Amino acid sequence: MPAVESPLPLLAVTLSAFAAMAILRLDRQPNLREATTLVAALATLAVVAALLPGAAAGRPLQTTLLVLLPGVPLQFRADAFGVVFAAVAATIWLVTSVYSIGYMRALEEHAQTRYYASFALAVSSALGVALAANLLTLYLCYEILTFATYPLVLHKESEAAILGGRKYLAYTLGAGVLLLAAMVGIYWLTGTLDLRAGGLAGLRGQPRWLLQALFWAAIAGFGVKAALLPLHGWLPTAMIAPTPVSALLHAVAVVKSGVFGIVRIVVFVFGAALLRDLGAATWLAYLAAATILFGSLIALSQDNLKRRLAFSTISQLSYIVLGAALLSASGLLGAVLHLVSHALLKITLFFCAGAIYVTTGRDRVSQLAGIGRQMPLTMGAFAVGALGLAGVPPLNGFTSKWYLCLGSFEAAQPWLAAVLVASGLLNVAYLWPIVYTAFFDAPDGDEQHGEARLPLLLPLVLTALASLVLGIWPDTGPHLWSLARSIAAGER
Repeated sequence: MPAVESPLPLLAVTLSAFAAMAILRLDRQPNLREATTLVAALATLAVVAALLPGAAAGRPLQTTLLVLLPGVPLQFRADAFGVVFAAVAATIWLVTSVYSIGYMRALEEHAQTRYYASFALAVSSALGVALAANLLTLYLCYEILTFATYPLVLHKESEAAILGGRKYLAYTLGAGVLLLAAMVGIYWLTGTLDLRAGGLAGLRGQPRWLLQALFWAAIAGFGVKAALLPLHGWLPTAMIAPTPVSALLHAVAVVKSGVFGIVRIVVFVFGAALLRDLGAATWLAYLAAATILFGSLIALSQDNLKRRLAFSTISQLSYIVLGAALLSASGLLGAVLHLVSHALLKITLFFCAGAIYVTTGRDRVSQLAGIGRQMPLTMGAFAVGALGLAGVPPLNGFTSKWYLCLGSFEAAQPWLAAVLVASGLLNVAYLWPIVYTAFFDAPDGDEQHGEARLPLLLPLVLTALASLVLGIWPDTGPHLWSLARSIAAGER
């Protein structure tokens, strides 16, 4: 896939980093600080949109900076898979910035300048992960992402927040060591860290035990942020952060970087042919299936709404891992589509949870009886997110799960389709009762509050509508369907 040198990939990555520096200088000017955030988000989205035509045409734009190792430059390349993730990150930064303004001002949160700066730097790191042309560039951005999101996790500075932040660092930095070890081994064997469709030819014919060790070290390195069993423990603890941060963690920046990295390892480093010979992808599929069911079952027992959504994320992320591990065209297509579907659906649910908390002070499922009568748009959007995650048509979650099921049959693993169906039923079991009690049960008290403020309400309505539009017309706007099909056809 020939690439064209251009400054645009670097600009897409660095715009939000420059915005973070500007935001830090505007601590005493909140209006200008937030305007800077919105302008930077809009500009970043425009630059990412400019990367789409080249990716769709098979001539991605790339920026090459300096050589870090012989044959391994610091390089950003906007291939189809990277652009899909970058578009998700840039879009969600924009809607979350609007939401954050309403949320942080309504609660009069402290350290708002630090919050907005860290948020911008986290998005820059996520875009670096998305557009990295090789494993070393990806690794550097992946580690920067850890430190950028750490202040967001401990934003409240309570004892629970500090403990949650320490746990987050312990998990993610430990994972970084494993990933670095895997990279050293891959470079030693092949002399390159490029990300190539079909995998690196230099890995073929190497000792089986060594390839297995390198593969699982890399999977563990990305698997922490992807919340694979048993590496998921940090994620529910991180729910102590403000709701917009939870949305960032769960919808794009952190967890999506983890599953994105796993897909890169499976498809662009080892490749389907080598993994079939090793049998490693089959065990990865088993691990993903176990995580899917575990997250869904634990979510059933959570009364705290954000924790219920956190365990839902643990389950849903492994849909993407499973799609890659199937080593089939339909499975990879489903994985790419679900990366986008889950981002929109889950951020809708977190936006709803935050709007409810800001408006009513309630954060538990058991407190939501009758709330849909006073907040119909919020709970209507919640219903869209719940149905989409369950895979109900015509929402976008149905399309991605349909192809994941097809991929299971293509891989001669039909029982994995049964796991997906069971998970869909469990999604209904832990999310739909919230919708039912909100609209049909009598409220517990006489409190009157109405809908959330417009900056909170508008983003959640837009993301819910986007989930519906992409479910009915998946090739609208950024041509997601065409990009996903090209990835599945050319990079399996």
